[in-house]
Amino acid sequence: RTPTLTALLCLGLCWGLWDEAQMGTLPKPSIWADPSHIVTKGSRVTIWCQVSLQADGYYLYKEKVSESLETLETSWDSSNKAGFSIKSMSSHNVGRYRCAYQSGESRSQLSDDLTLVMTGIYEKPSLSTQPGASVSWGENVTLQCCSELWFDTFHLSKEGSLTPPQDTAKPHQVNFTLSPVTSDFEGTYRCYSSHSNNPYLLSQPSDPLDLLVSGSNSQDYTVENLIRLGISALILMVLGVLLFQARHRQSRPQYAAGTSTRKREDGQVQFHGMLFPRFPGVCT
Repeated sequence: RTPTLTALLCLGLCWGLWDEAQMGTLPKPSIWADPSHIVTKGSRVTIWCQVSLQADGYYLYKEKVSESLETLETSWDSSNKAGFSIKSMSSHNVGRYRCAYQSGESRSQLSDDLTLVMTGIYEKPSLSTQPGASVSWGENVTLQCCSELWFDTFHLSKEGSLTPPQDTAKPHQVNFTLSPVTSDFEGTYRCYSSHSNNPYLLSQPSDPLDLLVSGSNSQDYTVENLIRLGISALILMVLGVLLFQARHRQSRPQYAAGTSTRKREDGQVQFHGMLFPRFPGVCT
């Protein structure tokens, strides 16, 4: 029989409950949405809360919604995570979620935020790039999201990861500047439009735009090679200094005690066993 865990879904925050969860002493769990936190209207999504050890119960909080506390009976293959399923995504489900767990009498800290947004509310905007979809490594590129409808907030998405909403003083469009471009910026982009009074309800996604970064590999290799050359030069310099010091010690004369300066008949001066030629008239 699969063990049954009791998961408490706080479809509300009541700020008192939120503050109480903040006081937990156990490490915070991780939270994520499957298949994504960007959910199409009417689609199914599951919010997962996971810990490294087993837990007795899980709690899911949704910010700033005043509804009663509901108890869900859910069965899991493992007690180190719990899933909260939304069968059909609607505007009622968007917003920020956090979760916590309980082990014995102890409650955990709250997880990081998970923001659920719903797409497909409005018609899609267009996404274009300047100067082009192929950019050289280190240059700047601007992605422009534009809608024929009036919107004051736009979102840029790369491979399913959504950037924070960006407001615009000019309705209908906004520019996202990527600078300086590296190989990390290469990928597929989409954008969404929304209204600032409800940034969780998004339009349909724009058509995908593939950004290519030319010369990224060779540039990366060049930087790596320069670093290697610099390290090699530093090592050679240190070895050279050590070799010079070693030779200098070996060639240094070993002076005998009690020796003194003695003038030779050929005009040279012998000092501590070493000969020094004399150059008459230089100091006159």
